[in-house]
Amino acid sequence: MILVPGFEGRRVAVFGLGRSGITAARALQAGGAIPILWDDGVSGRMQAEAEGFQVQDLTTADWSGFAALVLSPGAPLTHPKPHWTVDRAREAGVPVIGDVELISRALAARPSDQRPRVVAITGTNGKSTTTALIGWVLKSAGMTVHVGGNIGIGVLALPEPTPDAVYVIEVSSYQLDLTTTFAPDVAILTNISPDHLDRHGGMEGYVAAKARIFAAQAPDAVALIGVDEDWGRGIASGLNSRVITISSSAHPRESGDPVLSQGQGAGDHERSSTDTPERPQNRVPAFAGMSGIEAVPSAIRAEGRNLADLTPARSLPGRHNAQNAAFAYAAARALGVSHAAAVKGLLTFPGLAHRMETVAQVGAVRFVNDSKATNADAARQALTSYPSVFWIAGGVPKAGGIDALADLFPRISKAYLIGQAAPAFAETLGDTPHVIAQTLDAAVADAAADAAAAGGEQIVLLSPACASFDQFADFEARGEAFRAAVLNLTSAPESAA
Repeated sequence: MILVPGFEGRRVAVFGLGRSGITAARALQAGGAIPILWDDGVSGRMQAEAEGFQVQDLTTADWSGFAALVLSPGAPLTHPKPHWTVDRAREAGVPVIGDVELISRALAARPSDQRPRVVAITGTNGKSTTTALIGWVLKSAGMTVHVGGNIGIGVLALPEPTPDAVYVIEVSSYQLDLTTTFAPDVAILTNISPDHLDRHGGMEGYVAAKARIFAAQAPDAVALIGVDEDWGRGIASGLNSRVITISSSAHPRESGDPVLSQGQGAGDHERSSTDTPERPQNRVPAFAGMSGIEAVPSAIRAEGRNLADLTPARSLPGRHNAQNAAFAYAAARALGVSHAAAVKGLLTFPGLAHRMETVAQVGAVRFVNDSKATNADAARQALTSYPSVFWIAGGVPKAGGIDALADLFPRISKAYLIGQAAPAFAETLGDTPHVIAQTLDAAVADAAADAAAAGGEQIVLLSPACASFDQFADFEARGEAFRAAVLNLTSAPESAA
């Protein structure tokens, strides 16, 4: 656990007693603070009381006595409207922060020569795979690495800092909204597409939240930014830090779009005819004179040469995984890992559960768990990785549903639709073969039978393009249900490694 100093003997309100909240309370108490806990749910309060914490109804508390409010990322800060604790805190002039801000302050309080390094990853899609991949590459290179945050272990539950350690932290837009001093040594923005707009008041607020990952970086820190979208290009063009852009040839720029082109960006002051914003003049290359990396199918390249052939990397199929590999390579190199060690780490990555994860092979049919794909953009990445699929989709739909995937419908041999989205998705699919299966178990059984009957090598893909909350607690539970349903078909699952 990471002890949080700076609040010794002071009362700190903690609202929301899920994983991040209860961990924050422990870290604050260990650092000498007096955490005062509250949750709208009885079970959270009971757990806190069982651990000996002070539990007090914050609706009746004297807020003038609090040094800070540590807010759960699940509680709204601004939209659709601020949580009532936020209103109370602001009325009393109490700062509102989150667990990522707490770890930032804890690490900053250490002497500079005793401070571990931090890699932070955010983005609409790909951040969990990129986080896990960076952790794997750094560990493979012999570094002391702790991986957590929005993936796996809460940030404050990670091991106590040591000077040689690297913390690799996935951060959500909700967590970034609650930061003021968070200053990663390497900050990564994988991509941006519309998501969680209700919590940020629209796209402008969502982009601003993501951009906060770079806001407090030191001048010698490194920023790795996906520039396939206008939002990423705009953020990259305004930074003075050491920038490497990550691009994909699958996303050619449109005329008039600002772009940091391959070979330009860090330390390059020329402008292309379509590069309209002024770039800061003090950029320097992040490492080895490199300013940009391009992801192409099964490879990453820079400055006109290949950096890594990803064909042997079974856990990194598709162009989107090449982009994830580009971020991991650049992060590792920026932390001093050699080229050879970084590439070796990429090629040995075992993959991430619930993200393009092969869970079994039944005859010639391979079953792929991509439950982490909770929106259409994420599902696009999976669908483009295979020439044809038997596709399981559905759940709680996001804005726009699967309309944006229409160009990929010819790849769908048949779709099996579940959950709330099933009727709307069926209408969108139109003449594309589909059936409303309602439940995941039924969808797996139907897809398995159809894929086997089709003959030859086939893919059954769970890539829902939806949230899971109509039928499952979260995407992990949905992925495990898929795994269980598939394993019921066979007693000899193929290892995903």
